[in-house]
Amino acid sequence: MVTTAPTSEPPSHRDPLVIGGRSFRSRLMTGTGKYPSLAAMQASLTASDCEIVTVAVRRVQSQAAGHGGLLEAIDWQRIWMLPNTAGCATAEEAIRVARLGRELAKLAGQEDNCFVKLEVIPDTRHLLPDPFGTLAAAEQLVKEGFTVLPYINADPLLAKRLEEAGCATVMPLGSPIGSGQGIRNAANIALIIENAKVPVVVDAGIGVPSEAAQAMEMGADALLINSAIALAGDPPAMARAMAMACEAGRSAFHAGRLPIRANANASSPEVGRVGS
Repeated sequence: MVTTAPTSEPPSHRDPLVIGGRSFRSRLMTGTGKYPSLAAMQASLTASDCEIVTVAVRRVQSQAAGHGGLLEAIDWQRIWMLPNTAGCATAEEAIRVARLGRELAKLAGQEDNCFVKLEVIPDTRHLLPDPFGTLAAAEQLVKEGFTVLPYINADPLLAKRLEEAGCATVMPLGSPIGSGQGIRNAANIALIIENAKVPVVVDAGIGVPSEAAQAMEMGADALLINSAIALAGDPPAMARAMAMACEAGRSAFHAGRLPIRANANASSPEVGRVGS
């Protein structure tokens, strides 16, 4: 009998997330907004063990509430900055803010960081992304050498168009930003995952760890979770729970689930039953 020698290497080290040619051990991305304090944010980032953190460029530049001292509060030698274009209603605005975000990353010591989380959201009530503006901005930013991670509705056709335009990932929403409604677009997200040749990052709407695990079990490559952690009663504890759910969901996806059957199927053998 041939046995495989055990390894002390964590599963996440053997299954890295690769975006734009850069490898990451953690598949959980987090944000920096809505925390009750910088201390709570720092503790949550540590508890989540995340390696990518998104930062709203406009809020940092304007020193918006909760963002003062943000750059100094995060260890940018350990965490990769993902500048985002939150607050941009048009493609033109998003392109300008993306360029500012690249300079922000340089200020944090990440000279080669061209990542941008692209958000074009003219709808201030439901915060749903503009597909046309997103595609237009993505095409231009890719031409300028950015590693573009676009936030989109769970639209399989748009996801494919963005991939063809050169985006490094696609980021379909599970449900509206900050709603905590969970995965409301599972069928469309499944189609995006099935057809994508770039990582699929489920972004927005996840409220509890079971929903994070669900997204990963479906085959999503990563998650971006902010509100569910920042607005929890105990943000660091929720951050750790989300990290565990992300890992569990990924492991379950690789393990392969039990096929769904129409009828019951006894787990005990038929042979050797009393009276048989």
